[in-house]
Amino acid sequence: MKRAVASLLLFFAVAASADTLLVVNKKDALLAFVDPESLKVIEKIRTGEGPHEVAVSDDGKTAVVCNYGTAPNPGVSLMIVNVPDRREVRRFMLPGLLRPHGIQAIGSRFYITFEGSRAIGRYDHATDRLDWIGGTGQDVTHMLVVAPGEKKIYTANIGSNSVSVLDLTNAPRQIALKQIPVAKGPEGIDLAPDGSALWVAGRTEEGGITVIDPKTDSVVRTIPSATKFANRLKFTHDGKQVLVSDPKTNEIWIFDAASGQLVKKIPTAAGPSGILLTPDGKRLFVACANAGKVQVIDTATWTITGEVETGNEPDGLAYAH
Repeated sequence: MKRAVASLLLFFAVAASADTLLVVNKKDALLAFVDPESLKVIEKIRTGEGPHEVAVSDDGKTAVVCNYGTAPNPGVSLMIVNVPDRREVRRFMLPGLLRPHGIQAIGSRFYITFEGSRAIGRYDHATDRLDWIGGTGQDVTHMLVVAPGEKKIYTANIGSNSVSVLDLTNAPRQIALKQIPVAKGPEGIDLAPDGSALWVAGRTEEGGITVIDPKTDSVVRTIPSATKFANRLKFTHDGKQVLVSDPKTNEIWIFDAASGQLVKKIPTAAGPSGILLTPDGKRLFVACANAGKVQVIDTATWTITGEVETGNEPDGLAYAH
């Protein structure tokens, strides 16, 4: 009887919240659906091998999981998910492209890096096809960020210590390509909400953070970060602060966006990797890979207010709103 009542209460809690947090668990090869209010796992579904990142369409109905693969087996597919029904719709096989990884959704389009092919592409869910592919010519093209208007794409290339700028103004006939040398091992990357700056975090101790002016696509400064392994980087929605996850120090570092100064470190559970702000910016979700859980940080106080165990090695996060 108690179990039935508990299940009923969870049902109403989930029904009351239209939002869903999606969490990719790499070792389990599972996608977890979490109610962001009750912090309860609603359901888990199987993905392809080694899923790393996930993104949700603007309408909150479709998610795409990048099946990155394992060390001996490069991933060659995307998993298309119906979010409200919490089920896989289809498996999209990539045409000769290896290791899909970084992903960003704009409308029904998903921009994706193909790390094993030194390329990026765009998957259009509305037509169920890759409608263009562009090469970066750089090693380990890992994460990306798309500028407003979809006229520019920036990629962090870990193996080449560079950021690629793909100018899509005249796409698909012509895609202009520029390489920008940045801090060693660039991985975390994000664009300020007003488009005034691009920050890129090097994941080595001597890497630091490179700041690029998107107007000129040139480096304007390098900020010493002292992180052990900068993994992900995100601007707050107001553009005033920049958040960096460090899975080796088990901390979230907060930088002042204007001055570049470190203002705070937040201790977390083991292995903070993927980070995601809620649409209202009031909470930060942190995927703590080595702890098997996602923690929640209140951005008003920068304190941890909750957590949920999602599976083995949670990493990529997305929010359906």
